[in-house]
Amino acid sequence: MGTPTEPVPPARVSTESRNPSGKTFFGQPRMLANLFSVEMWERFSFYGMQVVVLLYMYFEVSEGGLGIDQGVAAGIIGAYGGSVYLSTILGAWVADRLLGSERVLFYSAIIIMLGHISLALLPGIVGLAAGLILVGLGSGGLKANATTLVGSLYAPDDDRRDAGFSLFYMGINIGALFGPLLTGLTHNLLGFHFAFGLAAIGMAFGLIQYALTRKNLPEEAHVIADPLPRQKYLPVAGIAVLALAVIIVAVLTRLVTPANLAGVVAAVSVAAAVIYFIVILSSRHIDRTERRRVLSFIPMFIASAAFFSIFQQQFTVITLYSDQRLDRSVLGWMVPIEWVQSFNPVYIIVLAPVFAAIWTRLGHRQPVTPLKFAMALAIMGLAVLAFIPLAGGGPNSSPLPAIAGILLLFTLAELLLSPVGLSLSTKLAPRIFHAQMVALNFLSVALGTATSGVLAKFYDPTNEVPYFGAIGAAAIALAAALALAARPILNLMSGVR
Repeated sequence: MGTPTEPVPPARVSTESRNPSGKTFFGQPRMLANLFSVEMWERFSFYGMQVVVLLYMYFEVSEGGLGIDQGVAAGIIGAYGGSVYLSTILGAWVADRLLGSERVLFYSAIIIMLGHISLALLPGIVGLAAGLILVGLGSGGLKANATTLVGSLYAPDDDRRDAGFSLFYMGINIGALFGPLLTGLTHNLLGFHFAFGLAAIGMAFGLIQYALTRKNLPEEAHVIADPLPRQKYLPVAGIAVLALAVIIVAVLTRLVTPANLAGVVAAVSVAAAVIYFIVILSSRHIDRTERRRVLSFIPMFIASAAFFSIFQQQFTVITLYSDQRLDRSVLGWMVPIEWVQSFNPVYIIVLAPVFAAIWTRLGHRQPVTPLKFAMALAIMGLAVLAFIPLAGGGPNSSPLPAIAGILLLFTLAELLLSPVGLSLSTKLAPRIFHAQMVALNFLSVALGTATSGVLAKFYDPTNEVPYFGAIGAAAIALAAALALAARPILNLMSGVR
């Protein structure tokens, strides 16, 4: 993670030179449409697979599943989701030091497709392990670098940035909408492995589309921000081999097991965040203003991790809730469990342009980022508390419109924090830690997602009031603390809002 004597920072050019033809995509730089499409297909495959994998793990063998304990399966999904975001560090480092963001994105898409093919074709635990590892590594490389490339389309002071990220986020959620709908239907009609195969086909579409258009990306997309000197290649390779050996030994000696995997990923995420902040803040190649901005990101990192520890329970607790507590009958037809995950992306698709228009209209008068984060946490706390009036019922006792309303609150909170957090990481990034600062944002998501898997082990239909009550109250308390700290955080941001 060290830096050479003469780093090569990404170019910082004007908005006009980033959009020379004058053509726009909903008022944004034209190249946003390309990245919008790539991320849409990647999210189609990712979300199309994620809920199906949880069901595949804990459904009985007679139902086509693996028969894994429900709590362990939920923990594995939390750990897997956390690992996806944790691997953004590796993807960002390779982009900044070895290959550049554009090439890392392309190679990562290939790895993702191979992961889905493994889930589709390889049987049992072998296919599950190979598929989750490949999809996790590939998604980490793609996510950090797609976000970095979106940030490269804007000048640092361009007020369209938050709106552009909101539109990019809409592309993510178009994929997130159709992925669960189609894979859920495929699972119900043909079985789990056909559903995984459909996810592979979706990723193949994304890969082909990107291969045909990647030459149109701006020159900055190919820049290696901080090239690794050749004499360091061998030591870095040695560290990689050692890290892999440690993982293998930890698994073989059962130091890491499926039951404790979510906790391990959460602990690794915390350690990685501390190390990363130390590395960036101690670098001799950042100036005082950049250092203050990185410091301002620490409370935002904590708030983001707390937010995602609740939000990502859509893929653990809410999936279990949908299977065991939700009345999914509509006019005599049983809605597939996976389809409940499509409420959120539908809301995103409808509301993301609204939020983008609001931020564009308000311009410099829009709420500062710390207040957006505080509002998001408060709404999320209220959404979790909304489960309490529904508590105490038996199977199929919770009405479908109620969960639809709760997930609407999830979405409003998400739009106040997630795309804004992506945008913030690009605005606060020091020159030579451009992609890696984006990875730090995803590291907060890794910590939150792994924590959601840890928390899911405590959920049971018989303890819903204390479970949802404690989490909701904690979110609201943290929102109040962040709102009170907004002004000193803003001062550290040194002109970034």
